[in-house]
Amino acid sequence: MSVKVQHLTKTYGPQKAVNDVSFEAKQGEVLGFLGPNGAGKSTTMKILTCFIPQTEGKAEVCGFDVANDPMEVRRRIGYLPEHNPLYKDMYVREYLGFVARLHKVPNVERRVGEMVELTGLGREQHKLISSLSKGYRQRVGLAQAMLHDPEVLILDEPTSGLDPNQLVEIRSVIKQLGKEKTVIFSTHIMQEVTALCDRVLIINKGKIVANDTIGHLQSRIGGELVVTVEFQQHVAAGKLQQIRHVKRTESLGGNRWHIVADANKDIRGDIFRFSVDNQLTLLEMHKEVVSVEDVFTELTK
Repeated sequence: MSVKVQHLTKTYGPQKAVNDVSFEAKQGEVLGFLGPNGAGKSTTMKILTCFIPQTEGKAEVCGFDVANDPMEVRRRIGYLPEHNPLYKDMYVREYLGFVARLHKVPNVERRVGEMVELTGLGREQHKLISSLSKGYRQRVGLAQAMLHDPEVLILDEPTSGLDPNQLVEIRSVIKQLGKEKTVIFSTHIMQEVTALCDRVLIINKGKIVANDTIGHLQSRIGGELVVTVEFQQHVAAGKLQQIRHVKRTESLGGNRWHIVADANKDIRGDIFRFSVDNQLTLLEMHKEVVSVEDVFTELTK
């Protein structure tokens, strides 16, 4: 495992910011780290990147303990914190070259050029960082995190401040990196979770409340299958109740209905046959899916 966390706890006086957290992340995986503000996400990330020590528990990155081998851990991690700290009086390419030399990256100019191209900084590379928009500063932060080709990338709100076009580009970069590296990133944008994550970790009040794939979490929270249908003709509720496996029906007005069954009973075929047998015109039929927002809200409310 690239990242292994066991019973991690961080206390500030009487408050437990992180409370007995355990999880693993392997190479070639994009792990979404979700939670409300103040849940403990950034604290956990700061422990993994050796910025602050844990109070209890153990964390390893690529086999190195964050408390006992912090320099080895730092060599293997690329980190973009939530509040992206940059030297704003330096030029973009100058700054990336400075960071590359700190990491003792061979062939600095070539590597900086690769990161400039990968993060779309070509037109901005000779500008002062202080003159860049927030979105381009995020790109500079992402570029510096990847300069030394780390095995693990930890990104705290990496797409904050990006415009829609930049979002698409940076998501593509993260998805590509996730094929060969371990990527742990936090976000409040649920579409990113669906688009990028192989697995999600949800933390609330310092505790892990979910650690699973999105599909499994949606099934776990849903519990029921809801199918929205619309007929051209009027149909009585009692008639719809005759469809096999239907638990209940809910009128949406007009000839539109929610037809509800257990989650493991896909009744769409039965609804279609019911329509044919009763000479009804079916104008609409689709399965309602529990959204990532619904999962997040249910587990953190």
